[in-house]
Amino acid sequence: MPLPRDAASVFDRKNTPLMRLIDATDPRALEHESPCEGWSGLDVVQHLIDTQRDFMLKAGADLPDPAPTVAALGPATAWRTHAEGVARQLADDTLAERAYETPFGVSTVGAAFDQFFGFDLIVHRWDIGQAAGVSVDFSEAEIEQLETAIAGFGEHIRGEGVCGPAIDVGADASRQDRALALTGRDPS
Repeated sequence: MPLPRDAASVFDRKNTPLMRLIDATDPRALEHESPCEGWSGLDVVQHLIDTQRDFMLKAGADLPDPAPTVAALGPATAWRTHAEGVARQLADDTLAERAYETPFGVSTVGAAFDQFFGFDLIVHRWDIGQAAGVSVDFSEAEIEQLETAIAGFGEHIRGEGVCGPAIDVGADASRQDRALALTGRDPS
């Protein structure tokens, strides 16, 4: 039986592994530097909240105000509060199916959210794990999603604040390591 493809279900499948990692990680471990230059693991969690929230509000979503912050609530509660609000909004087909203009053409709010933030949910889970000293292994489906997103972003992936230059990891590197290296992350 195929998995549901509605925007809320797609978000839930990508959010669940991230939420489990954040829930299981001592917040003090997230104070350490992440692979994202100048950001701790806590900063990465807040980045996910801020960028997703900004997108959703611009798309017409109704999210709680004030925004949850890692500083006020801790990473697990801040992320859970944010993610639950996003999931509720994506479950509303009038929002999720609304037309939305992207740099790649017209899409829907739900599809555009997944295109951009689905990638972030996967790759930043690895960043958060690295900050906390926790190994994060992607499923084959997640690696496929990363590879597809990277190819689809084209030159935009090297834009300011997106990903750094690709890193050479060698032909014997795992598929996950090769995908991470394409995002400018050093998996070694």
